[in-house]
Amino acid sequence: MSRIINVILSGGVGSRLWPLSRKSKPKQYLPFFNGKSLFGLTIERNKSVCDEVLLVGSTQNIDLAKAELKDIPHRIVQEATPRNTAAAIAFAAFTVDPEDVLVATPSDHLIEGNEQYLQAVKRGIEFAKDGFLVTFGIKPLRPETGYGYIESEGNDVLSFREKPNFETAKEFLKRGNFLWNSGIFCFKAGTYLNELERFDPKLYNAAKLAFEASDNGVLDEELSLKIPSKSVDYAIMERSDSIKVVPAFFDWSDMGAFDSLYEYLINKGYKHDEQGNVVIGSDKPTFFLGLKNCIVVHTDDAVLILDKAHAQDVKHIYEQLEKDNSELV
Repeated sequence: MSRIINVILSGGVGSRLWPLSRKSKPKQYLPFFNGKSLFGLTIERNKSVCDEVLLVGSTQNIDLAKAELKDIPHRIVQEATPRNTAAAIAFAAFTVDPEDVLVATPSDHLIEGNEQYLQAVKRGIEFAKDGFLVTFGIKPLRPETGYGYIESEGNDVLSFREKPNFETAKEFLKRGNFLWNSGIFCFKAGTYLNELERFDPKLYNAAKLAFEASDNGVLDEELSLKIPSKSVDYAIMERSDSIKVVPAFFDWSDMGAFDSLYEYLINKGYKHDEQGNVVIGSDKPTFFLGLKNCIVVHTDDAVLILDKAHAQDVKHIYEQLEKDNSELV
């Protein structure tokens, strides 16, 4: 009998949330959400519909994951080096039975509206059992430039669109048949592997070799580096003719940058001044003059000051620090 497996992807660093998010403790493990982490909330959200958790995560922070998984039936695949979502999901699919249904979810998304979420996932599982690759689209609330979009007609996907500029995002919102691409997927393990081998045999074969050479669930680094780094959208979803989309109506944020975290905190009553300025990580009296919608982020070893409108650019600071081999990453 096939099982429903929650594949949790936890290989990212969260560079746009630096200096809060580091390689040693990425954003998904930070207890910002009523004392809970995004990783922990992901487990809670899916446990009523899934039989077990299969984590595909970084060796660097596997102990953080294990602490959250201790009371949950689970298996772990440890990535020696991140190779993006197409390979990560392939590792999960190689681990289980071909008839098992995978509900592949990022570990760093904030979702509210549990009933609506479970309704969408259950609908996705139905499509997956019929042999479809399923993606979940979120009804857009604003002309967002930080998300990819899905053009749809009912449950049929017409096209996938990259992150648009503001004018294009406004047009998508006006047309009414575009959904935010949530990065959540559902399919049988065997269906996924068949489509991956069909559309990207090089990635499929390289991932299979790395998986077969794994030692107690730890992937070989040398073989992993030979795997093309591609997203599941690019490798399969944008190319397959067996795609369905489930329009979903739960509250969703990818918590990818400080603008998303800012909106969450403000909506939860987090302290801010009359101009919308906030301080994260410090109780010291902090005053803003002539500034609006700015964020000050304190950690023990770094301070970041940014205009909320430039939240997506924080990754450039992280990239430069990484290039300099800084201990701050």
